[in-house]
Amino acid sequence: MYAFRPGCHNRPIFILQLLINVQSADTVEGVWPLPQDFTSSMEQYPLNPHTFHFGYGKQSVAQRGCSVLDSAFKRYFSLVFPDYSSANDVLEFSKDKPFTAEISVDHDHCDDYPNEESSERYNLSVSERKAVLNAETVWGAVRGLETFSQLVYQDDSGSYFVNKTEIVDFPRFQFRGILLDTSRHFLPVQTILKTLDAMAYNKFNVFHWHIVDDPSFPYQSCTFPNLSSKGAFHPMTHIYTQSDVRRVISYARLRGIRVLPEFDSPGHTSSWGKGQSNLLTPCYRSGIPSGTFGPVNPALPSTYQFMARLFQEVSSVFPDSFIHLGGDEVDFSCWRSNPDIRTFMQKMGFGVDFAKLQAFYMESIVNITSALKKTSIVWQDVFDYHKRRSSLSVVEVWRAGCYLCEVRKVAKAGLRVILASPWYLDQPGPTHDWARYYTVWPLAFKGTDKQKKLVIGGEVCMWGEYVDATNLTPRLWPRASAAAERLWSDERRTSNVDQAFPRLQDFRCKLVRRGIQAEPLYIGHCKHEFQGV
Repeated sequence: MYAFRPGCHNRPIFILQLLINVQSADTVEGVWPLPQDFTSSMEQYPLNPHTFHFGYGKQSVAQRGCSVLDSAFKRYFSLVFPDYSSANDVLEFSKDKPFTAEISVDHDHCDDYPNEESSERYNLSVSERKAVLNAETVWGAVRGLETFSQLVYQDDSGSYFVNKTEIVDFPRFQFRGILLDTSRHFLPVQTILKTLDAMAYNKFNVFHWHIVDDPSFPYQSCTFPNLSSKGAFHPMTHIYTQSDVRRVISYARLRGIRVLPEFDSPGHTSSWGKGQSNLLTPCYRSGIPSGTFGPVNPALPSTYQFMARLFQEVSSVFPDSFIHLGGDEVDFSCWRSNPDIRTFMQKMGFGVDFAKLQAFYMESIVNITSALKKTSIVWQDVFDYHKRRSSLSVVEVWRAGCYLCEVRKVAKAGLRVILASPWYLDQPGPTHDWARYYTVWPLAFKGTDKQKKLVIGGEVCMWGEYVDATNLTPRLWPRASAAAERLWSDERRTSNVDQAFPRLQDFRCKLVRRGIQAEPLYIGHCKHEFQGV
């Protein structure tokens, strides 16, 4: 009696047990991130693409015509049977009995967007001639389909199989994000879409789009077209049109991924000033204008009028209820040099405390977005200098050092927290350092259960100083996969790097076969090497 390992290594493993618990590495290779409760048997069922189909359960609230699931069925059929279109289909025999993957959901969110409260819970049961997937929402069903696709494997002759399996699964954290920076290097839409595919394979659910910054302003605003026409690297080729943005949002929605835009200010705004006069602060030297500009000018009413109109547009374009307002790394030297800024500060009673000026600005922007029914996220800098923290909602911790000390401070203040500090992947480094991103314990700080529940998740950040479309994918994957499992799976069952390694190695091969140029973890090979080079 034996069970087959799914993935790239399909040699039989002789075993003594009838049922194998998930804690055995042999039974979980290729399933990533690890489900919460996973039991697999050595009982094996053949699958034939000619007699296999996805269908809706009779009790399912969603039925045929559900855009999310109809498209997922098409997508995952190709992922379950990657060789099906081959002219030499070795599986074309009619004696096979039908196999149905039946999907049922409790709520109809087929035309909605995923949000911060969307359930991703699902149950999956695989038995003879049938797989049954039950989920509360279509988003949970999409996660379950990904898991089912990873359970299917091939033998050396190319025949497909799946083993008897029972899974109960749900994410540990509700917010599991990937940040892409499209200002320092422009990323073509196709590159973003490919990243969304890889995110879905890893069960990430938030695309944090750091769309503009100092170097360039590629977002094409209908309200302020000069922002991109003068602030982008190129006004025609290096911009994201409204159509491009809608395409990204739609593509992400079908994969259960939220799109979180970030328009960072008052710093990181050099490109903004090229297309919007009187927005940035004129810097002075020896009492006269130097001709250079600093952060957004917080002393002018026109600044807030501009921001209100811009965020009104952004709020209508991006449907997610969250918006990232940045607020990090503000250089006070230009503000300090400007006599009008100093006069404004005296009038407001700020004295010479420029942190109070920044807090005033950020609070004004938060109020603008709150009026638009948006929940704001800010970088930890805003929390650190903000005395009146009641206006803040979500804080993203990004600085190195004792980042859990900062997480504890934010949670103790009663605010929600997103952890990014340990997952900055943009710096060059060997792929085998994936373990440092795996052995992260987001809740390992002294606090109450209530405070720890305020940690809503984490985020992998891929800043763009040294990253463009040529190296984004291999620099991101499979190291980001380590963070994916940390944010999805039970920490007690995924704390051992040695046990995780064969699963990640197997999963990396799956990514490669699916066209994701994930870097190798170590010496070895995949049965199906990357075909795109």
